[in-house]
Amino acid sequence: MIDWLRSAAGTGALDPEIDLDGTLVPIVLKRLRRARRLTLRLAPDGSEVRISLPAWAEGREAIAFAHARAGWLAEQRAKLPKRAQPEPGGEVRYRGRALKLAWDARAPRRPALVGEALRIGGPQAGLETRLRRWLETEALALAEGDMHDYCAAAGIEPVPLGLTRAQRRWGSCSDKSRIRINWRLVQAPDFVRRSVVAHEVAHLVHFDHSPAFHALLAEIFEGEIAAADRWLKEHGRGLYAAFG
Repeated sequence: MIDWLRSAAGTGALDPEIDLDGTLVPIVLKRLRRARRLTLRLAPDGSEVRISLPAWAEGREAIAFAHARAGWLAEQRAKLPKRAQPEPGGEVRYRGRALKLAWDARAPRRPALVGEALRIGGPQAGLETRLRRWLETEALALAEGDMHDYCAAAGIEPVPLGLTRAQRRWGSCSDKSRIRINWRLVQAPDFVRRSVVAHEVAHLVHFDHSPAFHALLAEIFEGEIAAADRWLKEHGRGLYAAFG
């Protein structure tokens, strides 16, 4: 069982928020029954400080741990890509490409690829929402195609696939019956997105990270898993910059 708490009662005099270079950031605790130690992380968009802790640990100890690492957390937050709201004439990332956002109020509201540009019309108000919806639609279609490829390669039947807006996970497999993929992967190169889908398809057969799982993943994925993992490690946080 996982229990998310926003630090409040039982935390003593310590503040459930932390000052990171002048910005107050909330501290969020996640209790894990199987956890043996405290684990400190910053949310990919820098909006929260997250601490995983054993069920028996006290919240005030976890918060004290975060405050003791305030300098390190501030350094990590400073490295995050700055929020860049999509604007006419700017860029939109799509399948590893930087597309120029060509807005014309008289053009159709639905985005359309025109060479190296993404054309979109309608009022400028709500532009980001329309772009996100289009990217999510593209992400779902691409990921479903990927899943069918890898299910065929693994000799299994496809399962329902949905999108997630998770802040930490790129994909998940639920009880071998459903796959969820982070929609932001539509911004990454195809081989990166496909590696995540292949990973989750392999979990439909092996619900673990055993040697058999890794052998199947290597068999069905056409690229280098290490290269895809490296790309996500180096550039993954940047996928959160445009749409939060």
